[in-house]
Amino acid sequence: MHIAVAGNIGAGKTTLTRLLAKHYRWEAHFEDVVANPYLDDFYNQMERWSFNLQIYFLNSRYRQILKFRKTGKDIIQDRTIYEDAHIFAPNLHAMGLMTNRDFSNYTSLFELMETLVQPPDLLIYLRSSIPNLVNQIHKRGRDYENSISIDYLSRLNERYEAWAQSYEKGKLLVVDVDNLNFVDNPEHLGDVINKIDAEINGLF
Repeated sequence: MHIAVAGNIGAGKTTLTRLLAKHYRWEAHFEDVVANPYLDDFYNQMERWSFNLQIYFLNSRYRQILKFRKTGKDIIQDRTIYEDAHIFAPNLHAMGLMTNRDFSNYTSLFELMETLVQPPDLLIYLRSSIPNLVNQIHKRGRDYENSISIDYLSRLNERYEAWAQSYEKGKLLVVDVDNLNFVDNPEHLGDVINKIDAEINGLF
């Protein structure tokens, strides 16, 4: 089984992925943030490094998916290949931070990869307001995220909402996270687990 957790920067994807992996004994796969050689440069000079960053993520996530196939294990994944292609790259292009030529090249590569990719059995979308995202981003204190603007987060949120509403690749569970605290409130986590159980039981 392949479960994926999607959501904007600071929505709580990594935290929930860890907790669900522990509860269900799924193998967790996380976004490659620490080893990513482009993130610092990107946030300091988005126009120069947007294409490089998106290609890095595309490559990284495609390799992840190929590994999933080989393991045969139940997997939970922090962020999907679809978010890069349907949210982050188009947003950079629309903001004038990725050229038409680079965006066309990127899209062509993604479309080729997508023909070889199986969508997750269940996609969990963490919906969050901008104030909550900002609060979470400040709390975790990653240096390279200090320059993220409200405008950038808002644009991403709009694209996430549009993508979630049109998502038809498989089962989708939308979780509003503004008033949830997975870490400190077991009831909040329990509510999410109950919803996931309902969806998973419907898969078989």
